[in-house]
Amino acid sequence: MKKIKKILAPTDLSEPSCAGLRYALELARSQDAEVIVHHVVAVGADWFSPHEEFAPVRELIGEHKQKLDGFLRMRFSDYVNLIEIRQVVELGTPHSNIVDLAKREGVDMIVMSTHGRSGLEHVVLGSETEKVVARACCPVIVVPATYGEPLANAA
Repeated sequence: MKKIKKILAPTDLSEPSCAGLRYALELARSQDAEVIVHHVVAVGADWFSPHEEFAPVRELIGEHKQKLDGFLRMRFSDYVNLIEIRQVVELGTPHSNIVDLAKREGVDMIVMSTHGRSGLEHVVLGSETEKVVARACCPVIVVPATYGEPLANAA
């Protein structure tokens, strides 16, 4: 097995995504690897409606870069100075952007959380994680959103 040098860790800045990020950061620390923390601002047809209040794209990207930086500093401050972390914010379709960035960067693996949706919500929304797994050019580690939480006490 080749040495892990670069890990892509996507996040939507949600609580469930923290499990995947923490796993990626711990793995990177143990392997002395770089982590690319990737946030995609999802845009759809309704995003392009003719509303004047939408800021220019560079302002939107800048705003989300600040959100990502704050998210990492607030939730993962214990890793920020221990490993090399690079932040990437893009507009697009999350699964496509994740797969494309993995190829462009030549990452050794993608580590991401699954939100654990099921039933109708899963059918309607699909799973970004499943789409990444199906299209990725490298191994994908899928971390349950509950990973690392204490187990409920058995009575």
